[in-house]
Amino acid sequence: MLPRTDLIRTELARYGAAALAGGALALSFPPRTLWWLAVPAFVVLWLTLRNVRARRAAGLGFVFGMAFFLPHLLWIEHFLGNDFGPWPWLVLSALMALFVCGSTALMPLVSRLPAAPVWAAMLFVLQETARGLIPFNGFPWGRVAFGQPDGPFGRLAVIGGAPLVSFAVVLTGFGLAHWLPRLKAAWAVLPFAAALAVGPLISVDAQHGQRTIAVVQGNAPDIGLGLLDAADTLRANHLRKTAELKALIDGGSIPKPDLVVWPESATRTQDHDPVIDRAVDSLGVPVLVSALRNGENAVIAWQPGTGPGQSYAKQELVPFAEHIPLRPLARLFTPFADNPDMNPGTEPGVMDIAGTKVGLGICYEVAYDYVLRESTAAGAQVLVVPTNNAWYGRGEMTYQQLGMARLRAIEHGRAVVVAAISGVSAVVRPDGSVVQSTGMFTDALMAGSVPLRTDITFATRFGGTIHVLLTAGAFGACLAAIWLRRRARPEPESLPR
Repeated sequence: MLPRTDLIRTELARYGAAALAGGALALSFPPRTLWWLAVPAFVVLWLTLRNVRARRAAGLGFVFGMAFFLPHLLWIEHFLGNDFGPWPWLVLSALMALFVCGSTALMPLVSRLPAAPVWAAMLFVLQETARGLIPFNGFPWGRVAFGQPDGPFGRLAVIGGAPLVSFAVVLTGFGLAHWLPRLKAAWAVLPFAAALAVGPLISVDAQHGQRTIAVVQGNAPDIGLGLLDAADTLRANHLRKTAELKALIDGGSIPKPDLVVWPESATRTQDHDPVIDRAVDSLGVPVLVSALRNGENAVIAWQPGTGPGQSYAKQELVPFAEHIPLRPLARLFTPFADNPDMNPGTEPGVMDIAGTKVGLGICYEVAYDYVLRESTAAGAQVLVVPTNNAWYGRGEMTYQQLGMARLRAIEHGRAVVVAAISGVSAVVRPDGSVVQSTGMFTDALMAGSVPLRTDITFATRFGGTIHVLLTAGAFGACLAAIWLRRRARPEPESLPR
């Protein structure tokens, strides 16, 4: 038995390695293009979990999770820190780390099954799924897949969406750590080989022509919670920038677009708004006006000559901002606690506008698998994501969200137009590449031609089923391990050497 000082030193090294792995995973996300760092992060995590029991595995998972989420969610501190201190950021990071902790606590249980890294990777995907469901409909930020749009693993989104991409990355890392010493590394690189093989399934060709879509980025002041009182400023900025777009079109500097998009919550409006009517009539093209209207966070199809028509209401409302659970407690960490709950939408976001079926997901919704999947399955030829990231300052949040939009482009084989109130707005091709983008906290106009596509990818059609299979695999592995353990003589749960 090792002396106590050596044991302490060994444990510190183990927990330090778990923290290092979590930090490496954080660095793999946009705005950096270090997607490959996710693989060694999971190699190290697996090695830290070797030969430990469930309780210690849980602790190591928590350290890994905190080392990942604290830098990944630092933008929340910019949003709320001046008024509420670091507690919202710290508590949310810790809550998210608890899900990772739960998955790693179960990994020693499945470690004695054949192909242990497969079941452990499924457990990691299971905790990502759980984070997107609970509590209060979850917080699916920081899924491994969202850091992969620049790398080959991201291509797997065309087959199984974000769950399959996360599974492939985690399995590669776990598999290299487990199989490489046994000279069976070929099993570990299978997910990477599969990612390379699906490349031909990703197409960017237009199938039903192209549309020119313009984005009006009116900008917002970088004042955090001060935006609560800046609705008039946001509206004025977007009306002014729309008038500028009209002048540039008339002068021939910008080709007349087929469709114009305003970002999320660019204005507050009612069913009749003569000011917006005049702006749209002047442009002479339809505008997707993203607005707060009648208790909804909505996108309204505003037609020249006829005004507002069909609309889409955001389905996935942000907890503690757009809907408020636990109001007495919420007052401790959110400025929205006394606001009435918004009304969630109940229908997929698909609109017929400008001779095009446009699929919609508003801001936070791009993190949820079903929102744009349902829009695409309902016939969307191009996807539009209006968002308002001005609350979060100049941190990484807007780039993280753009990474999600890029993954959705690959997943559904559709161009994605991101319209951000203060940047980054972008035009994304169906292969996830960004062809145009704007800066942050600047007013800007952007017009780009996007291909219209109607082919339904495997992920759009069967991605939900693959997600269920991965989840079922995690549960099934745990049940099988419990059954086998009961049949055999009890032994300490630990990952094999």
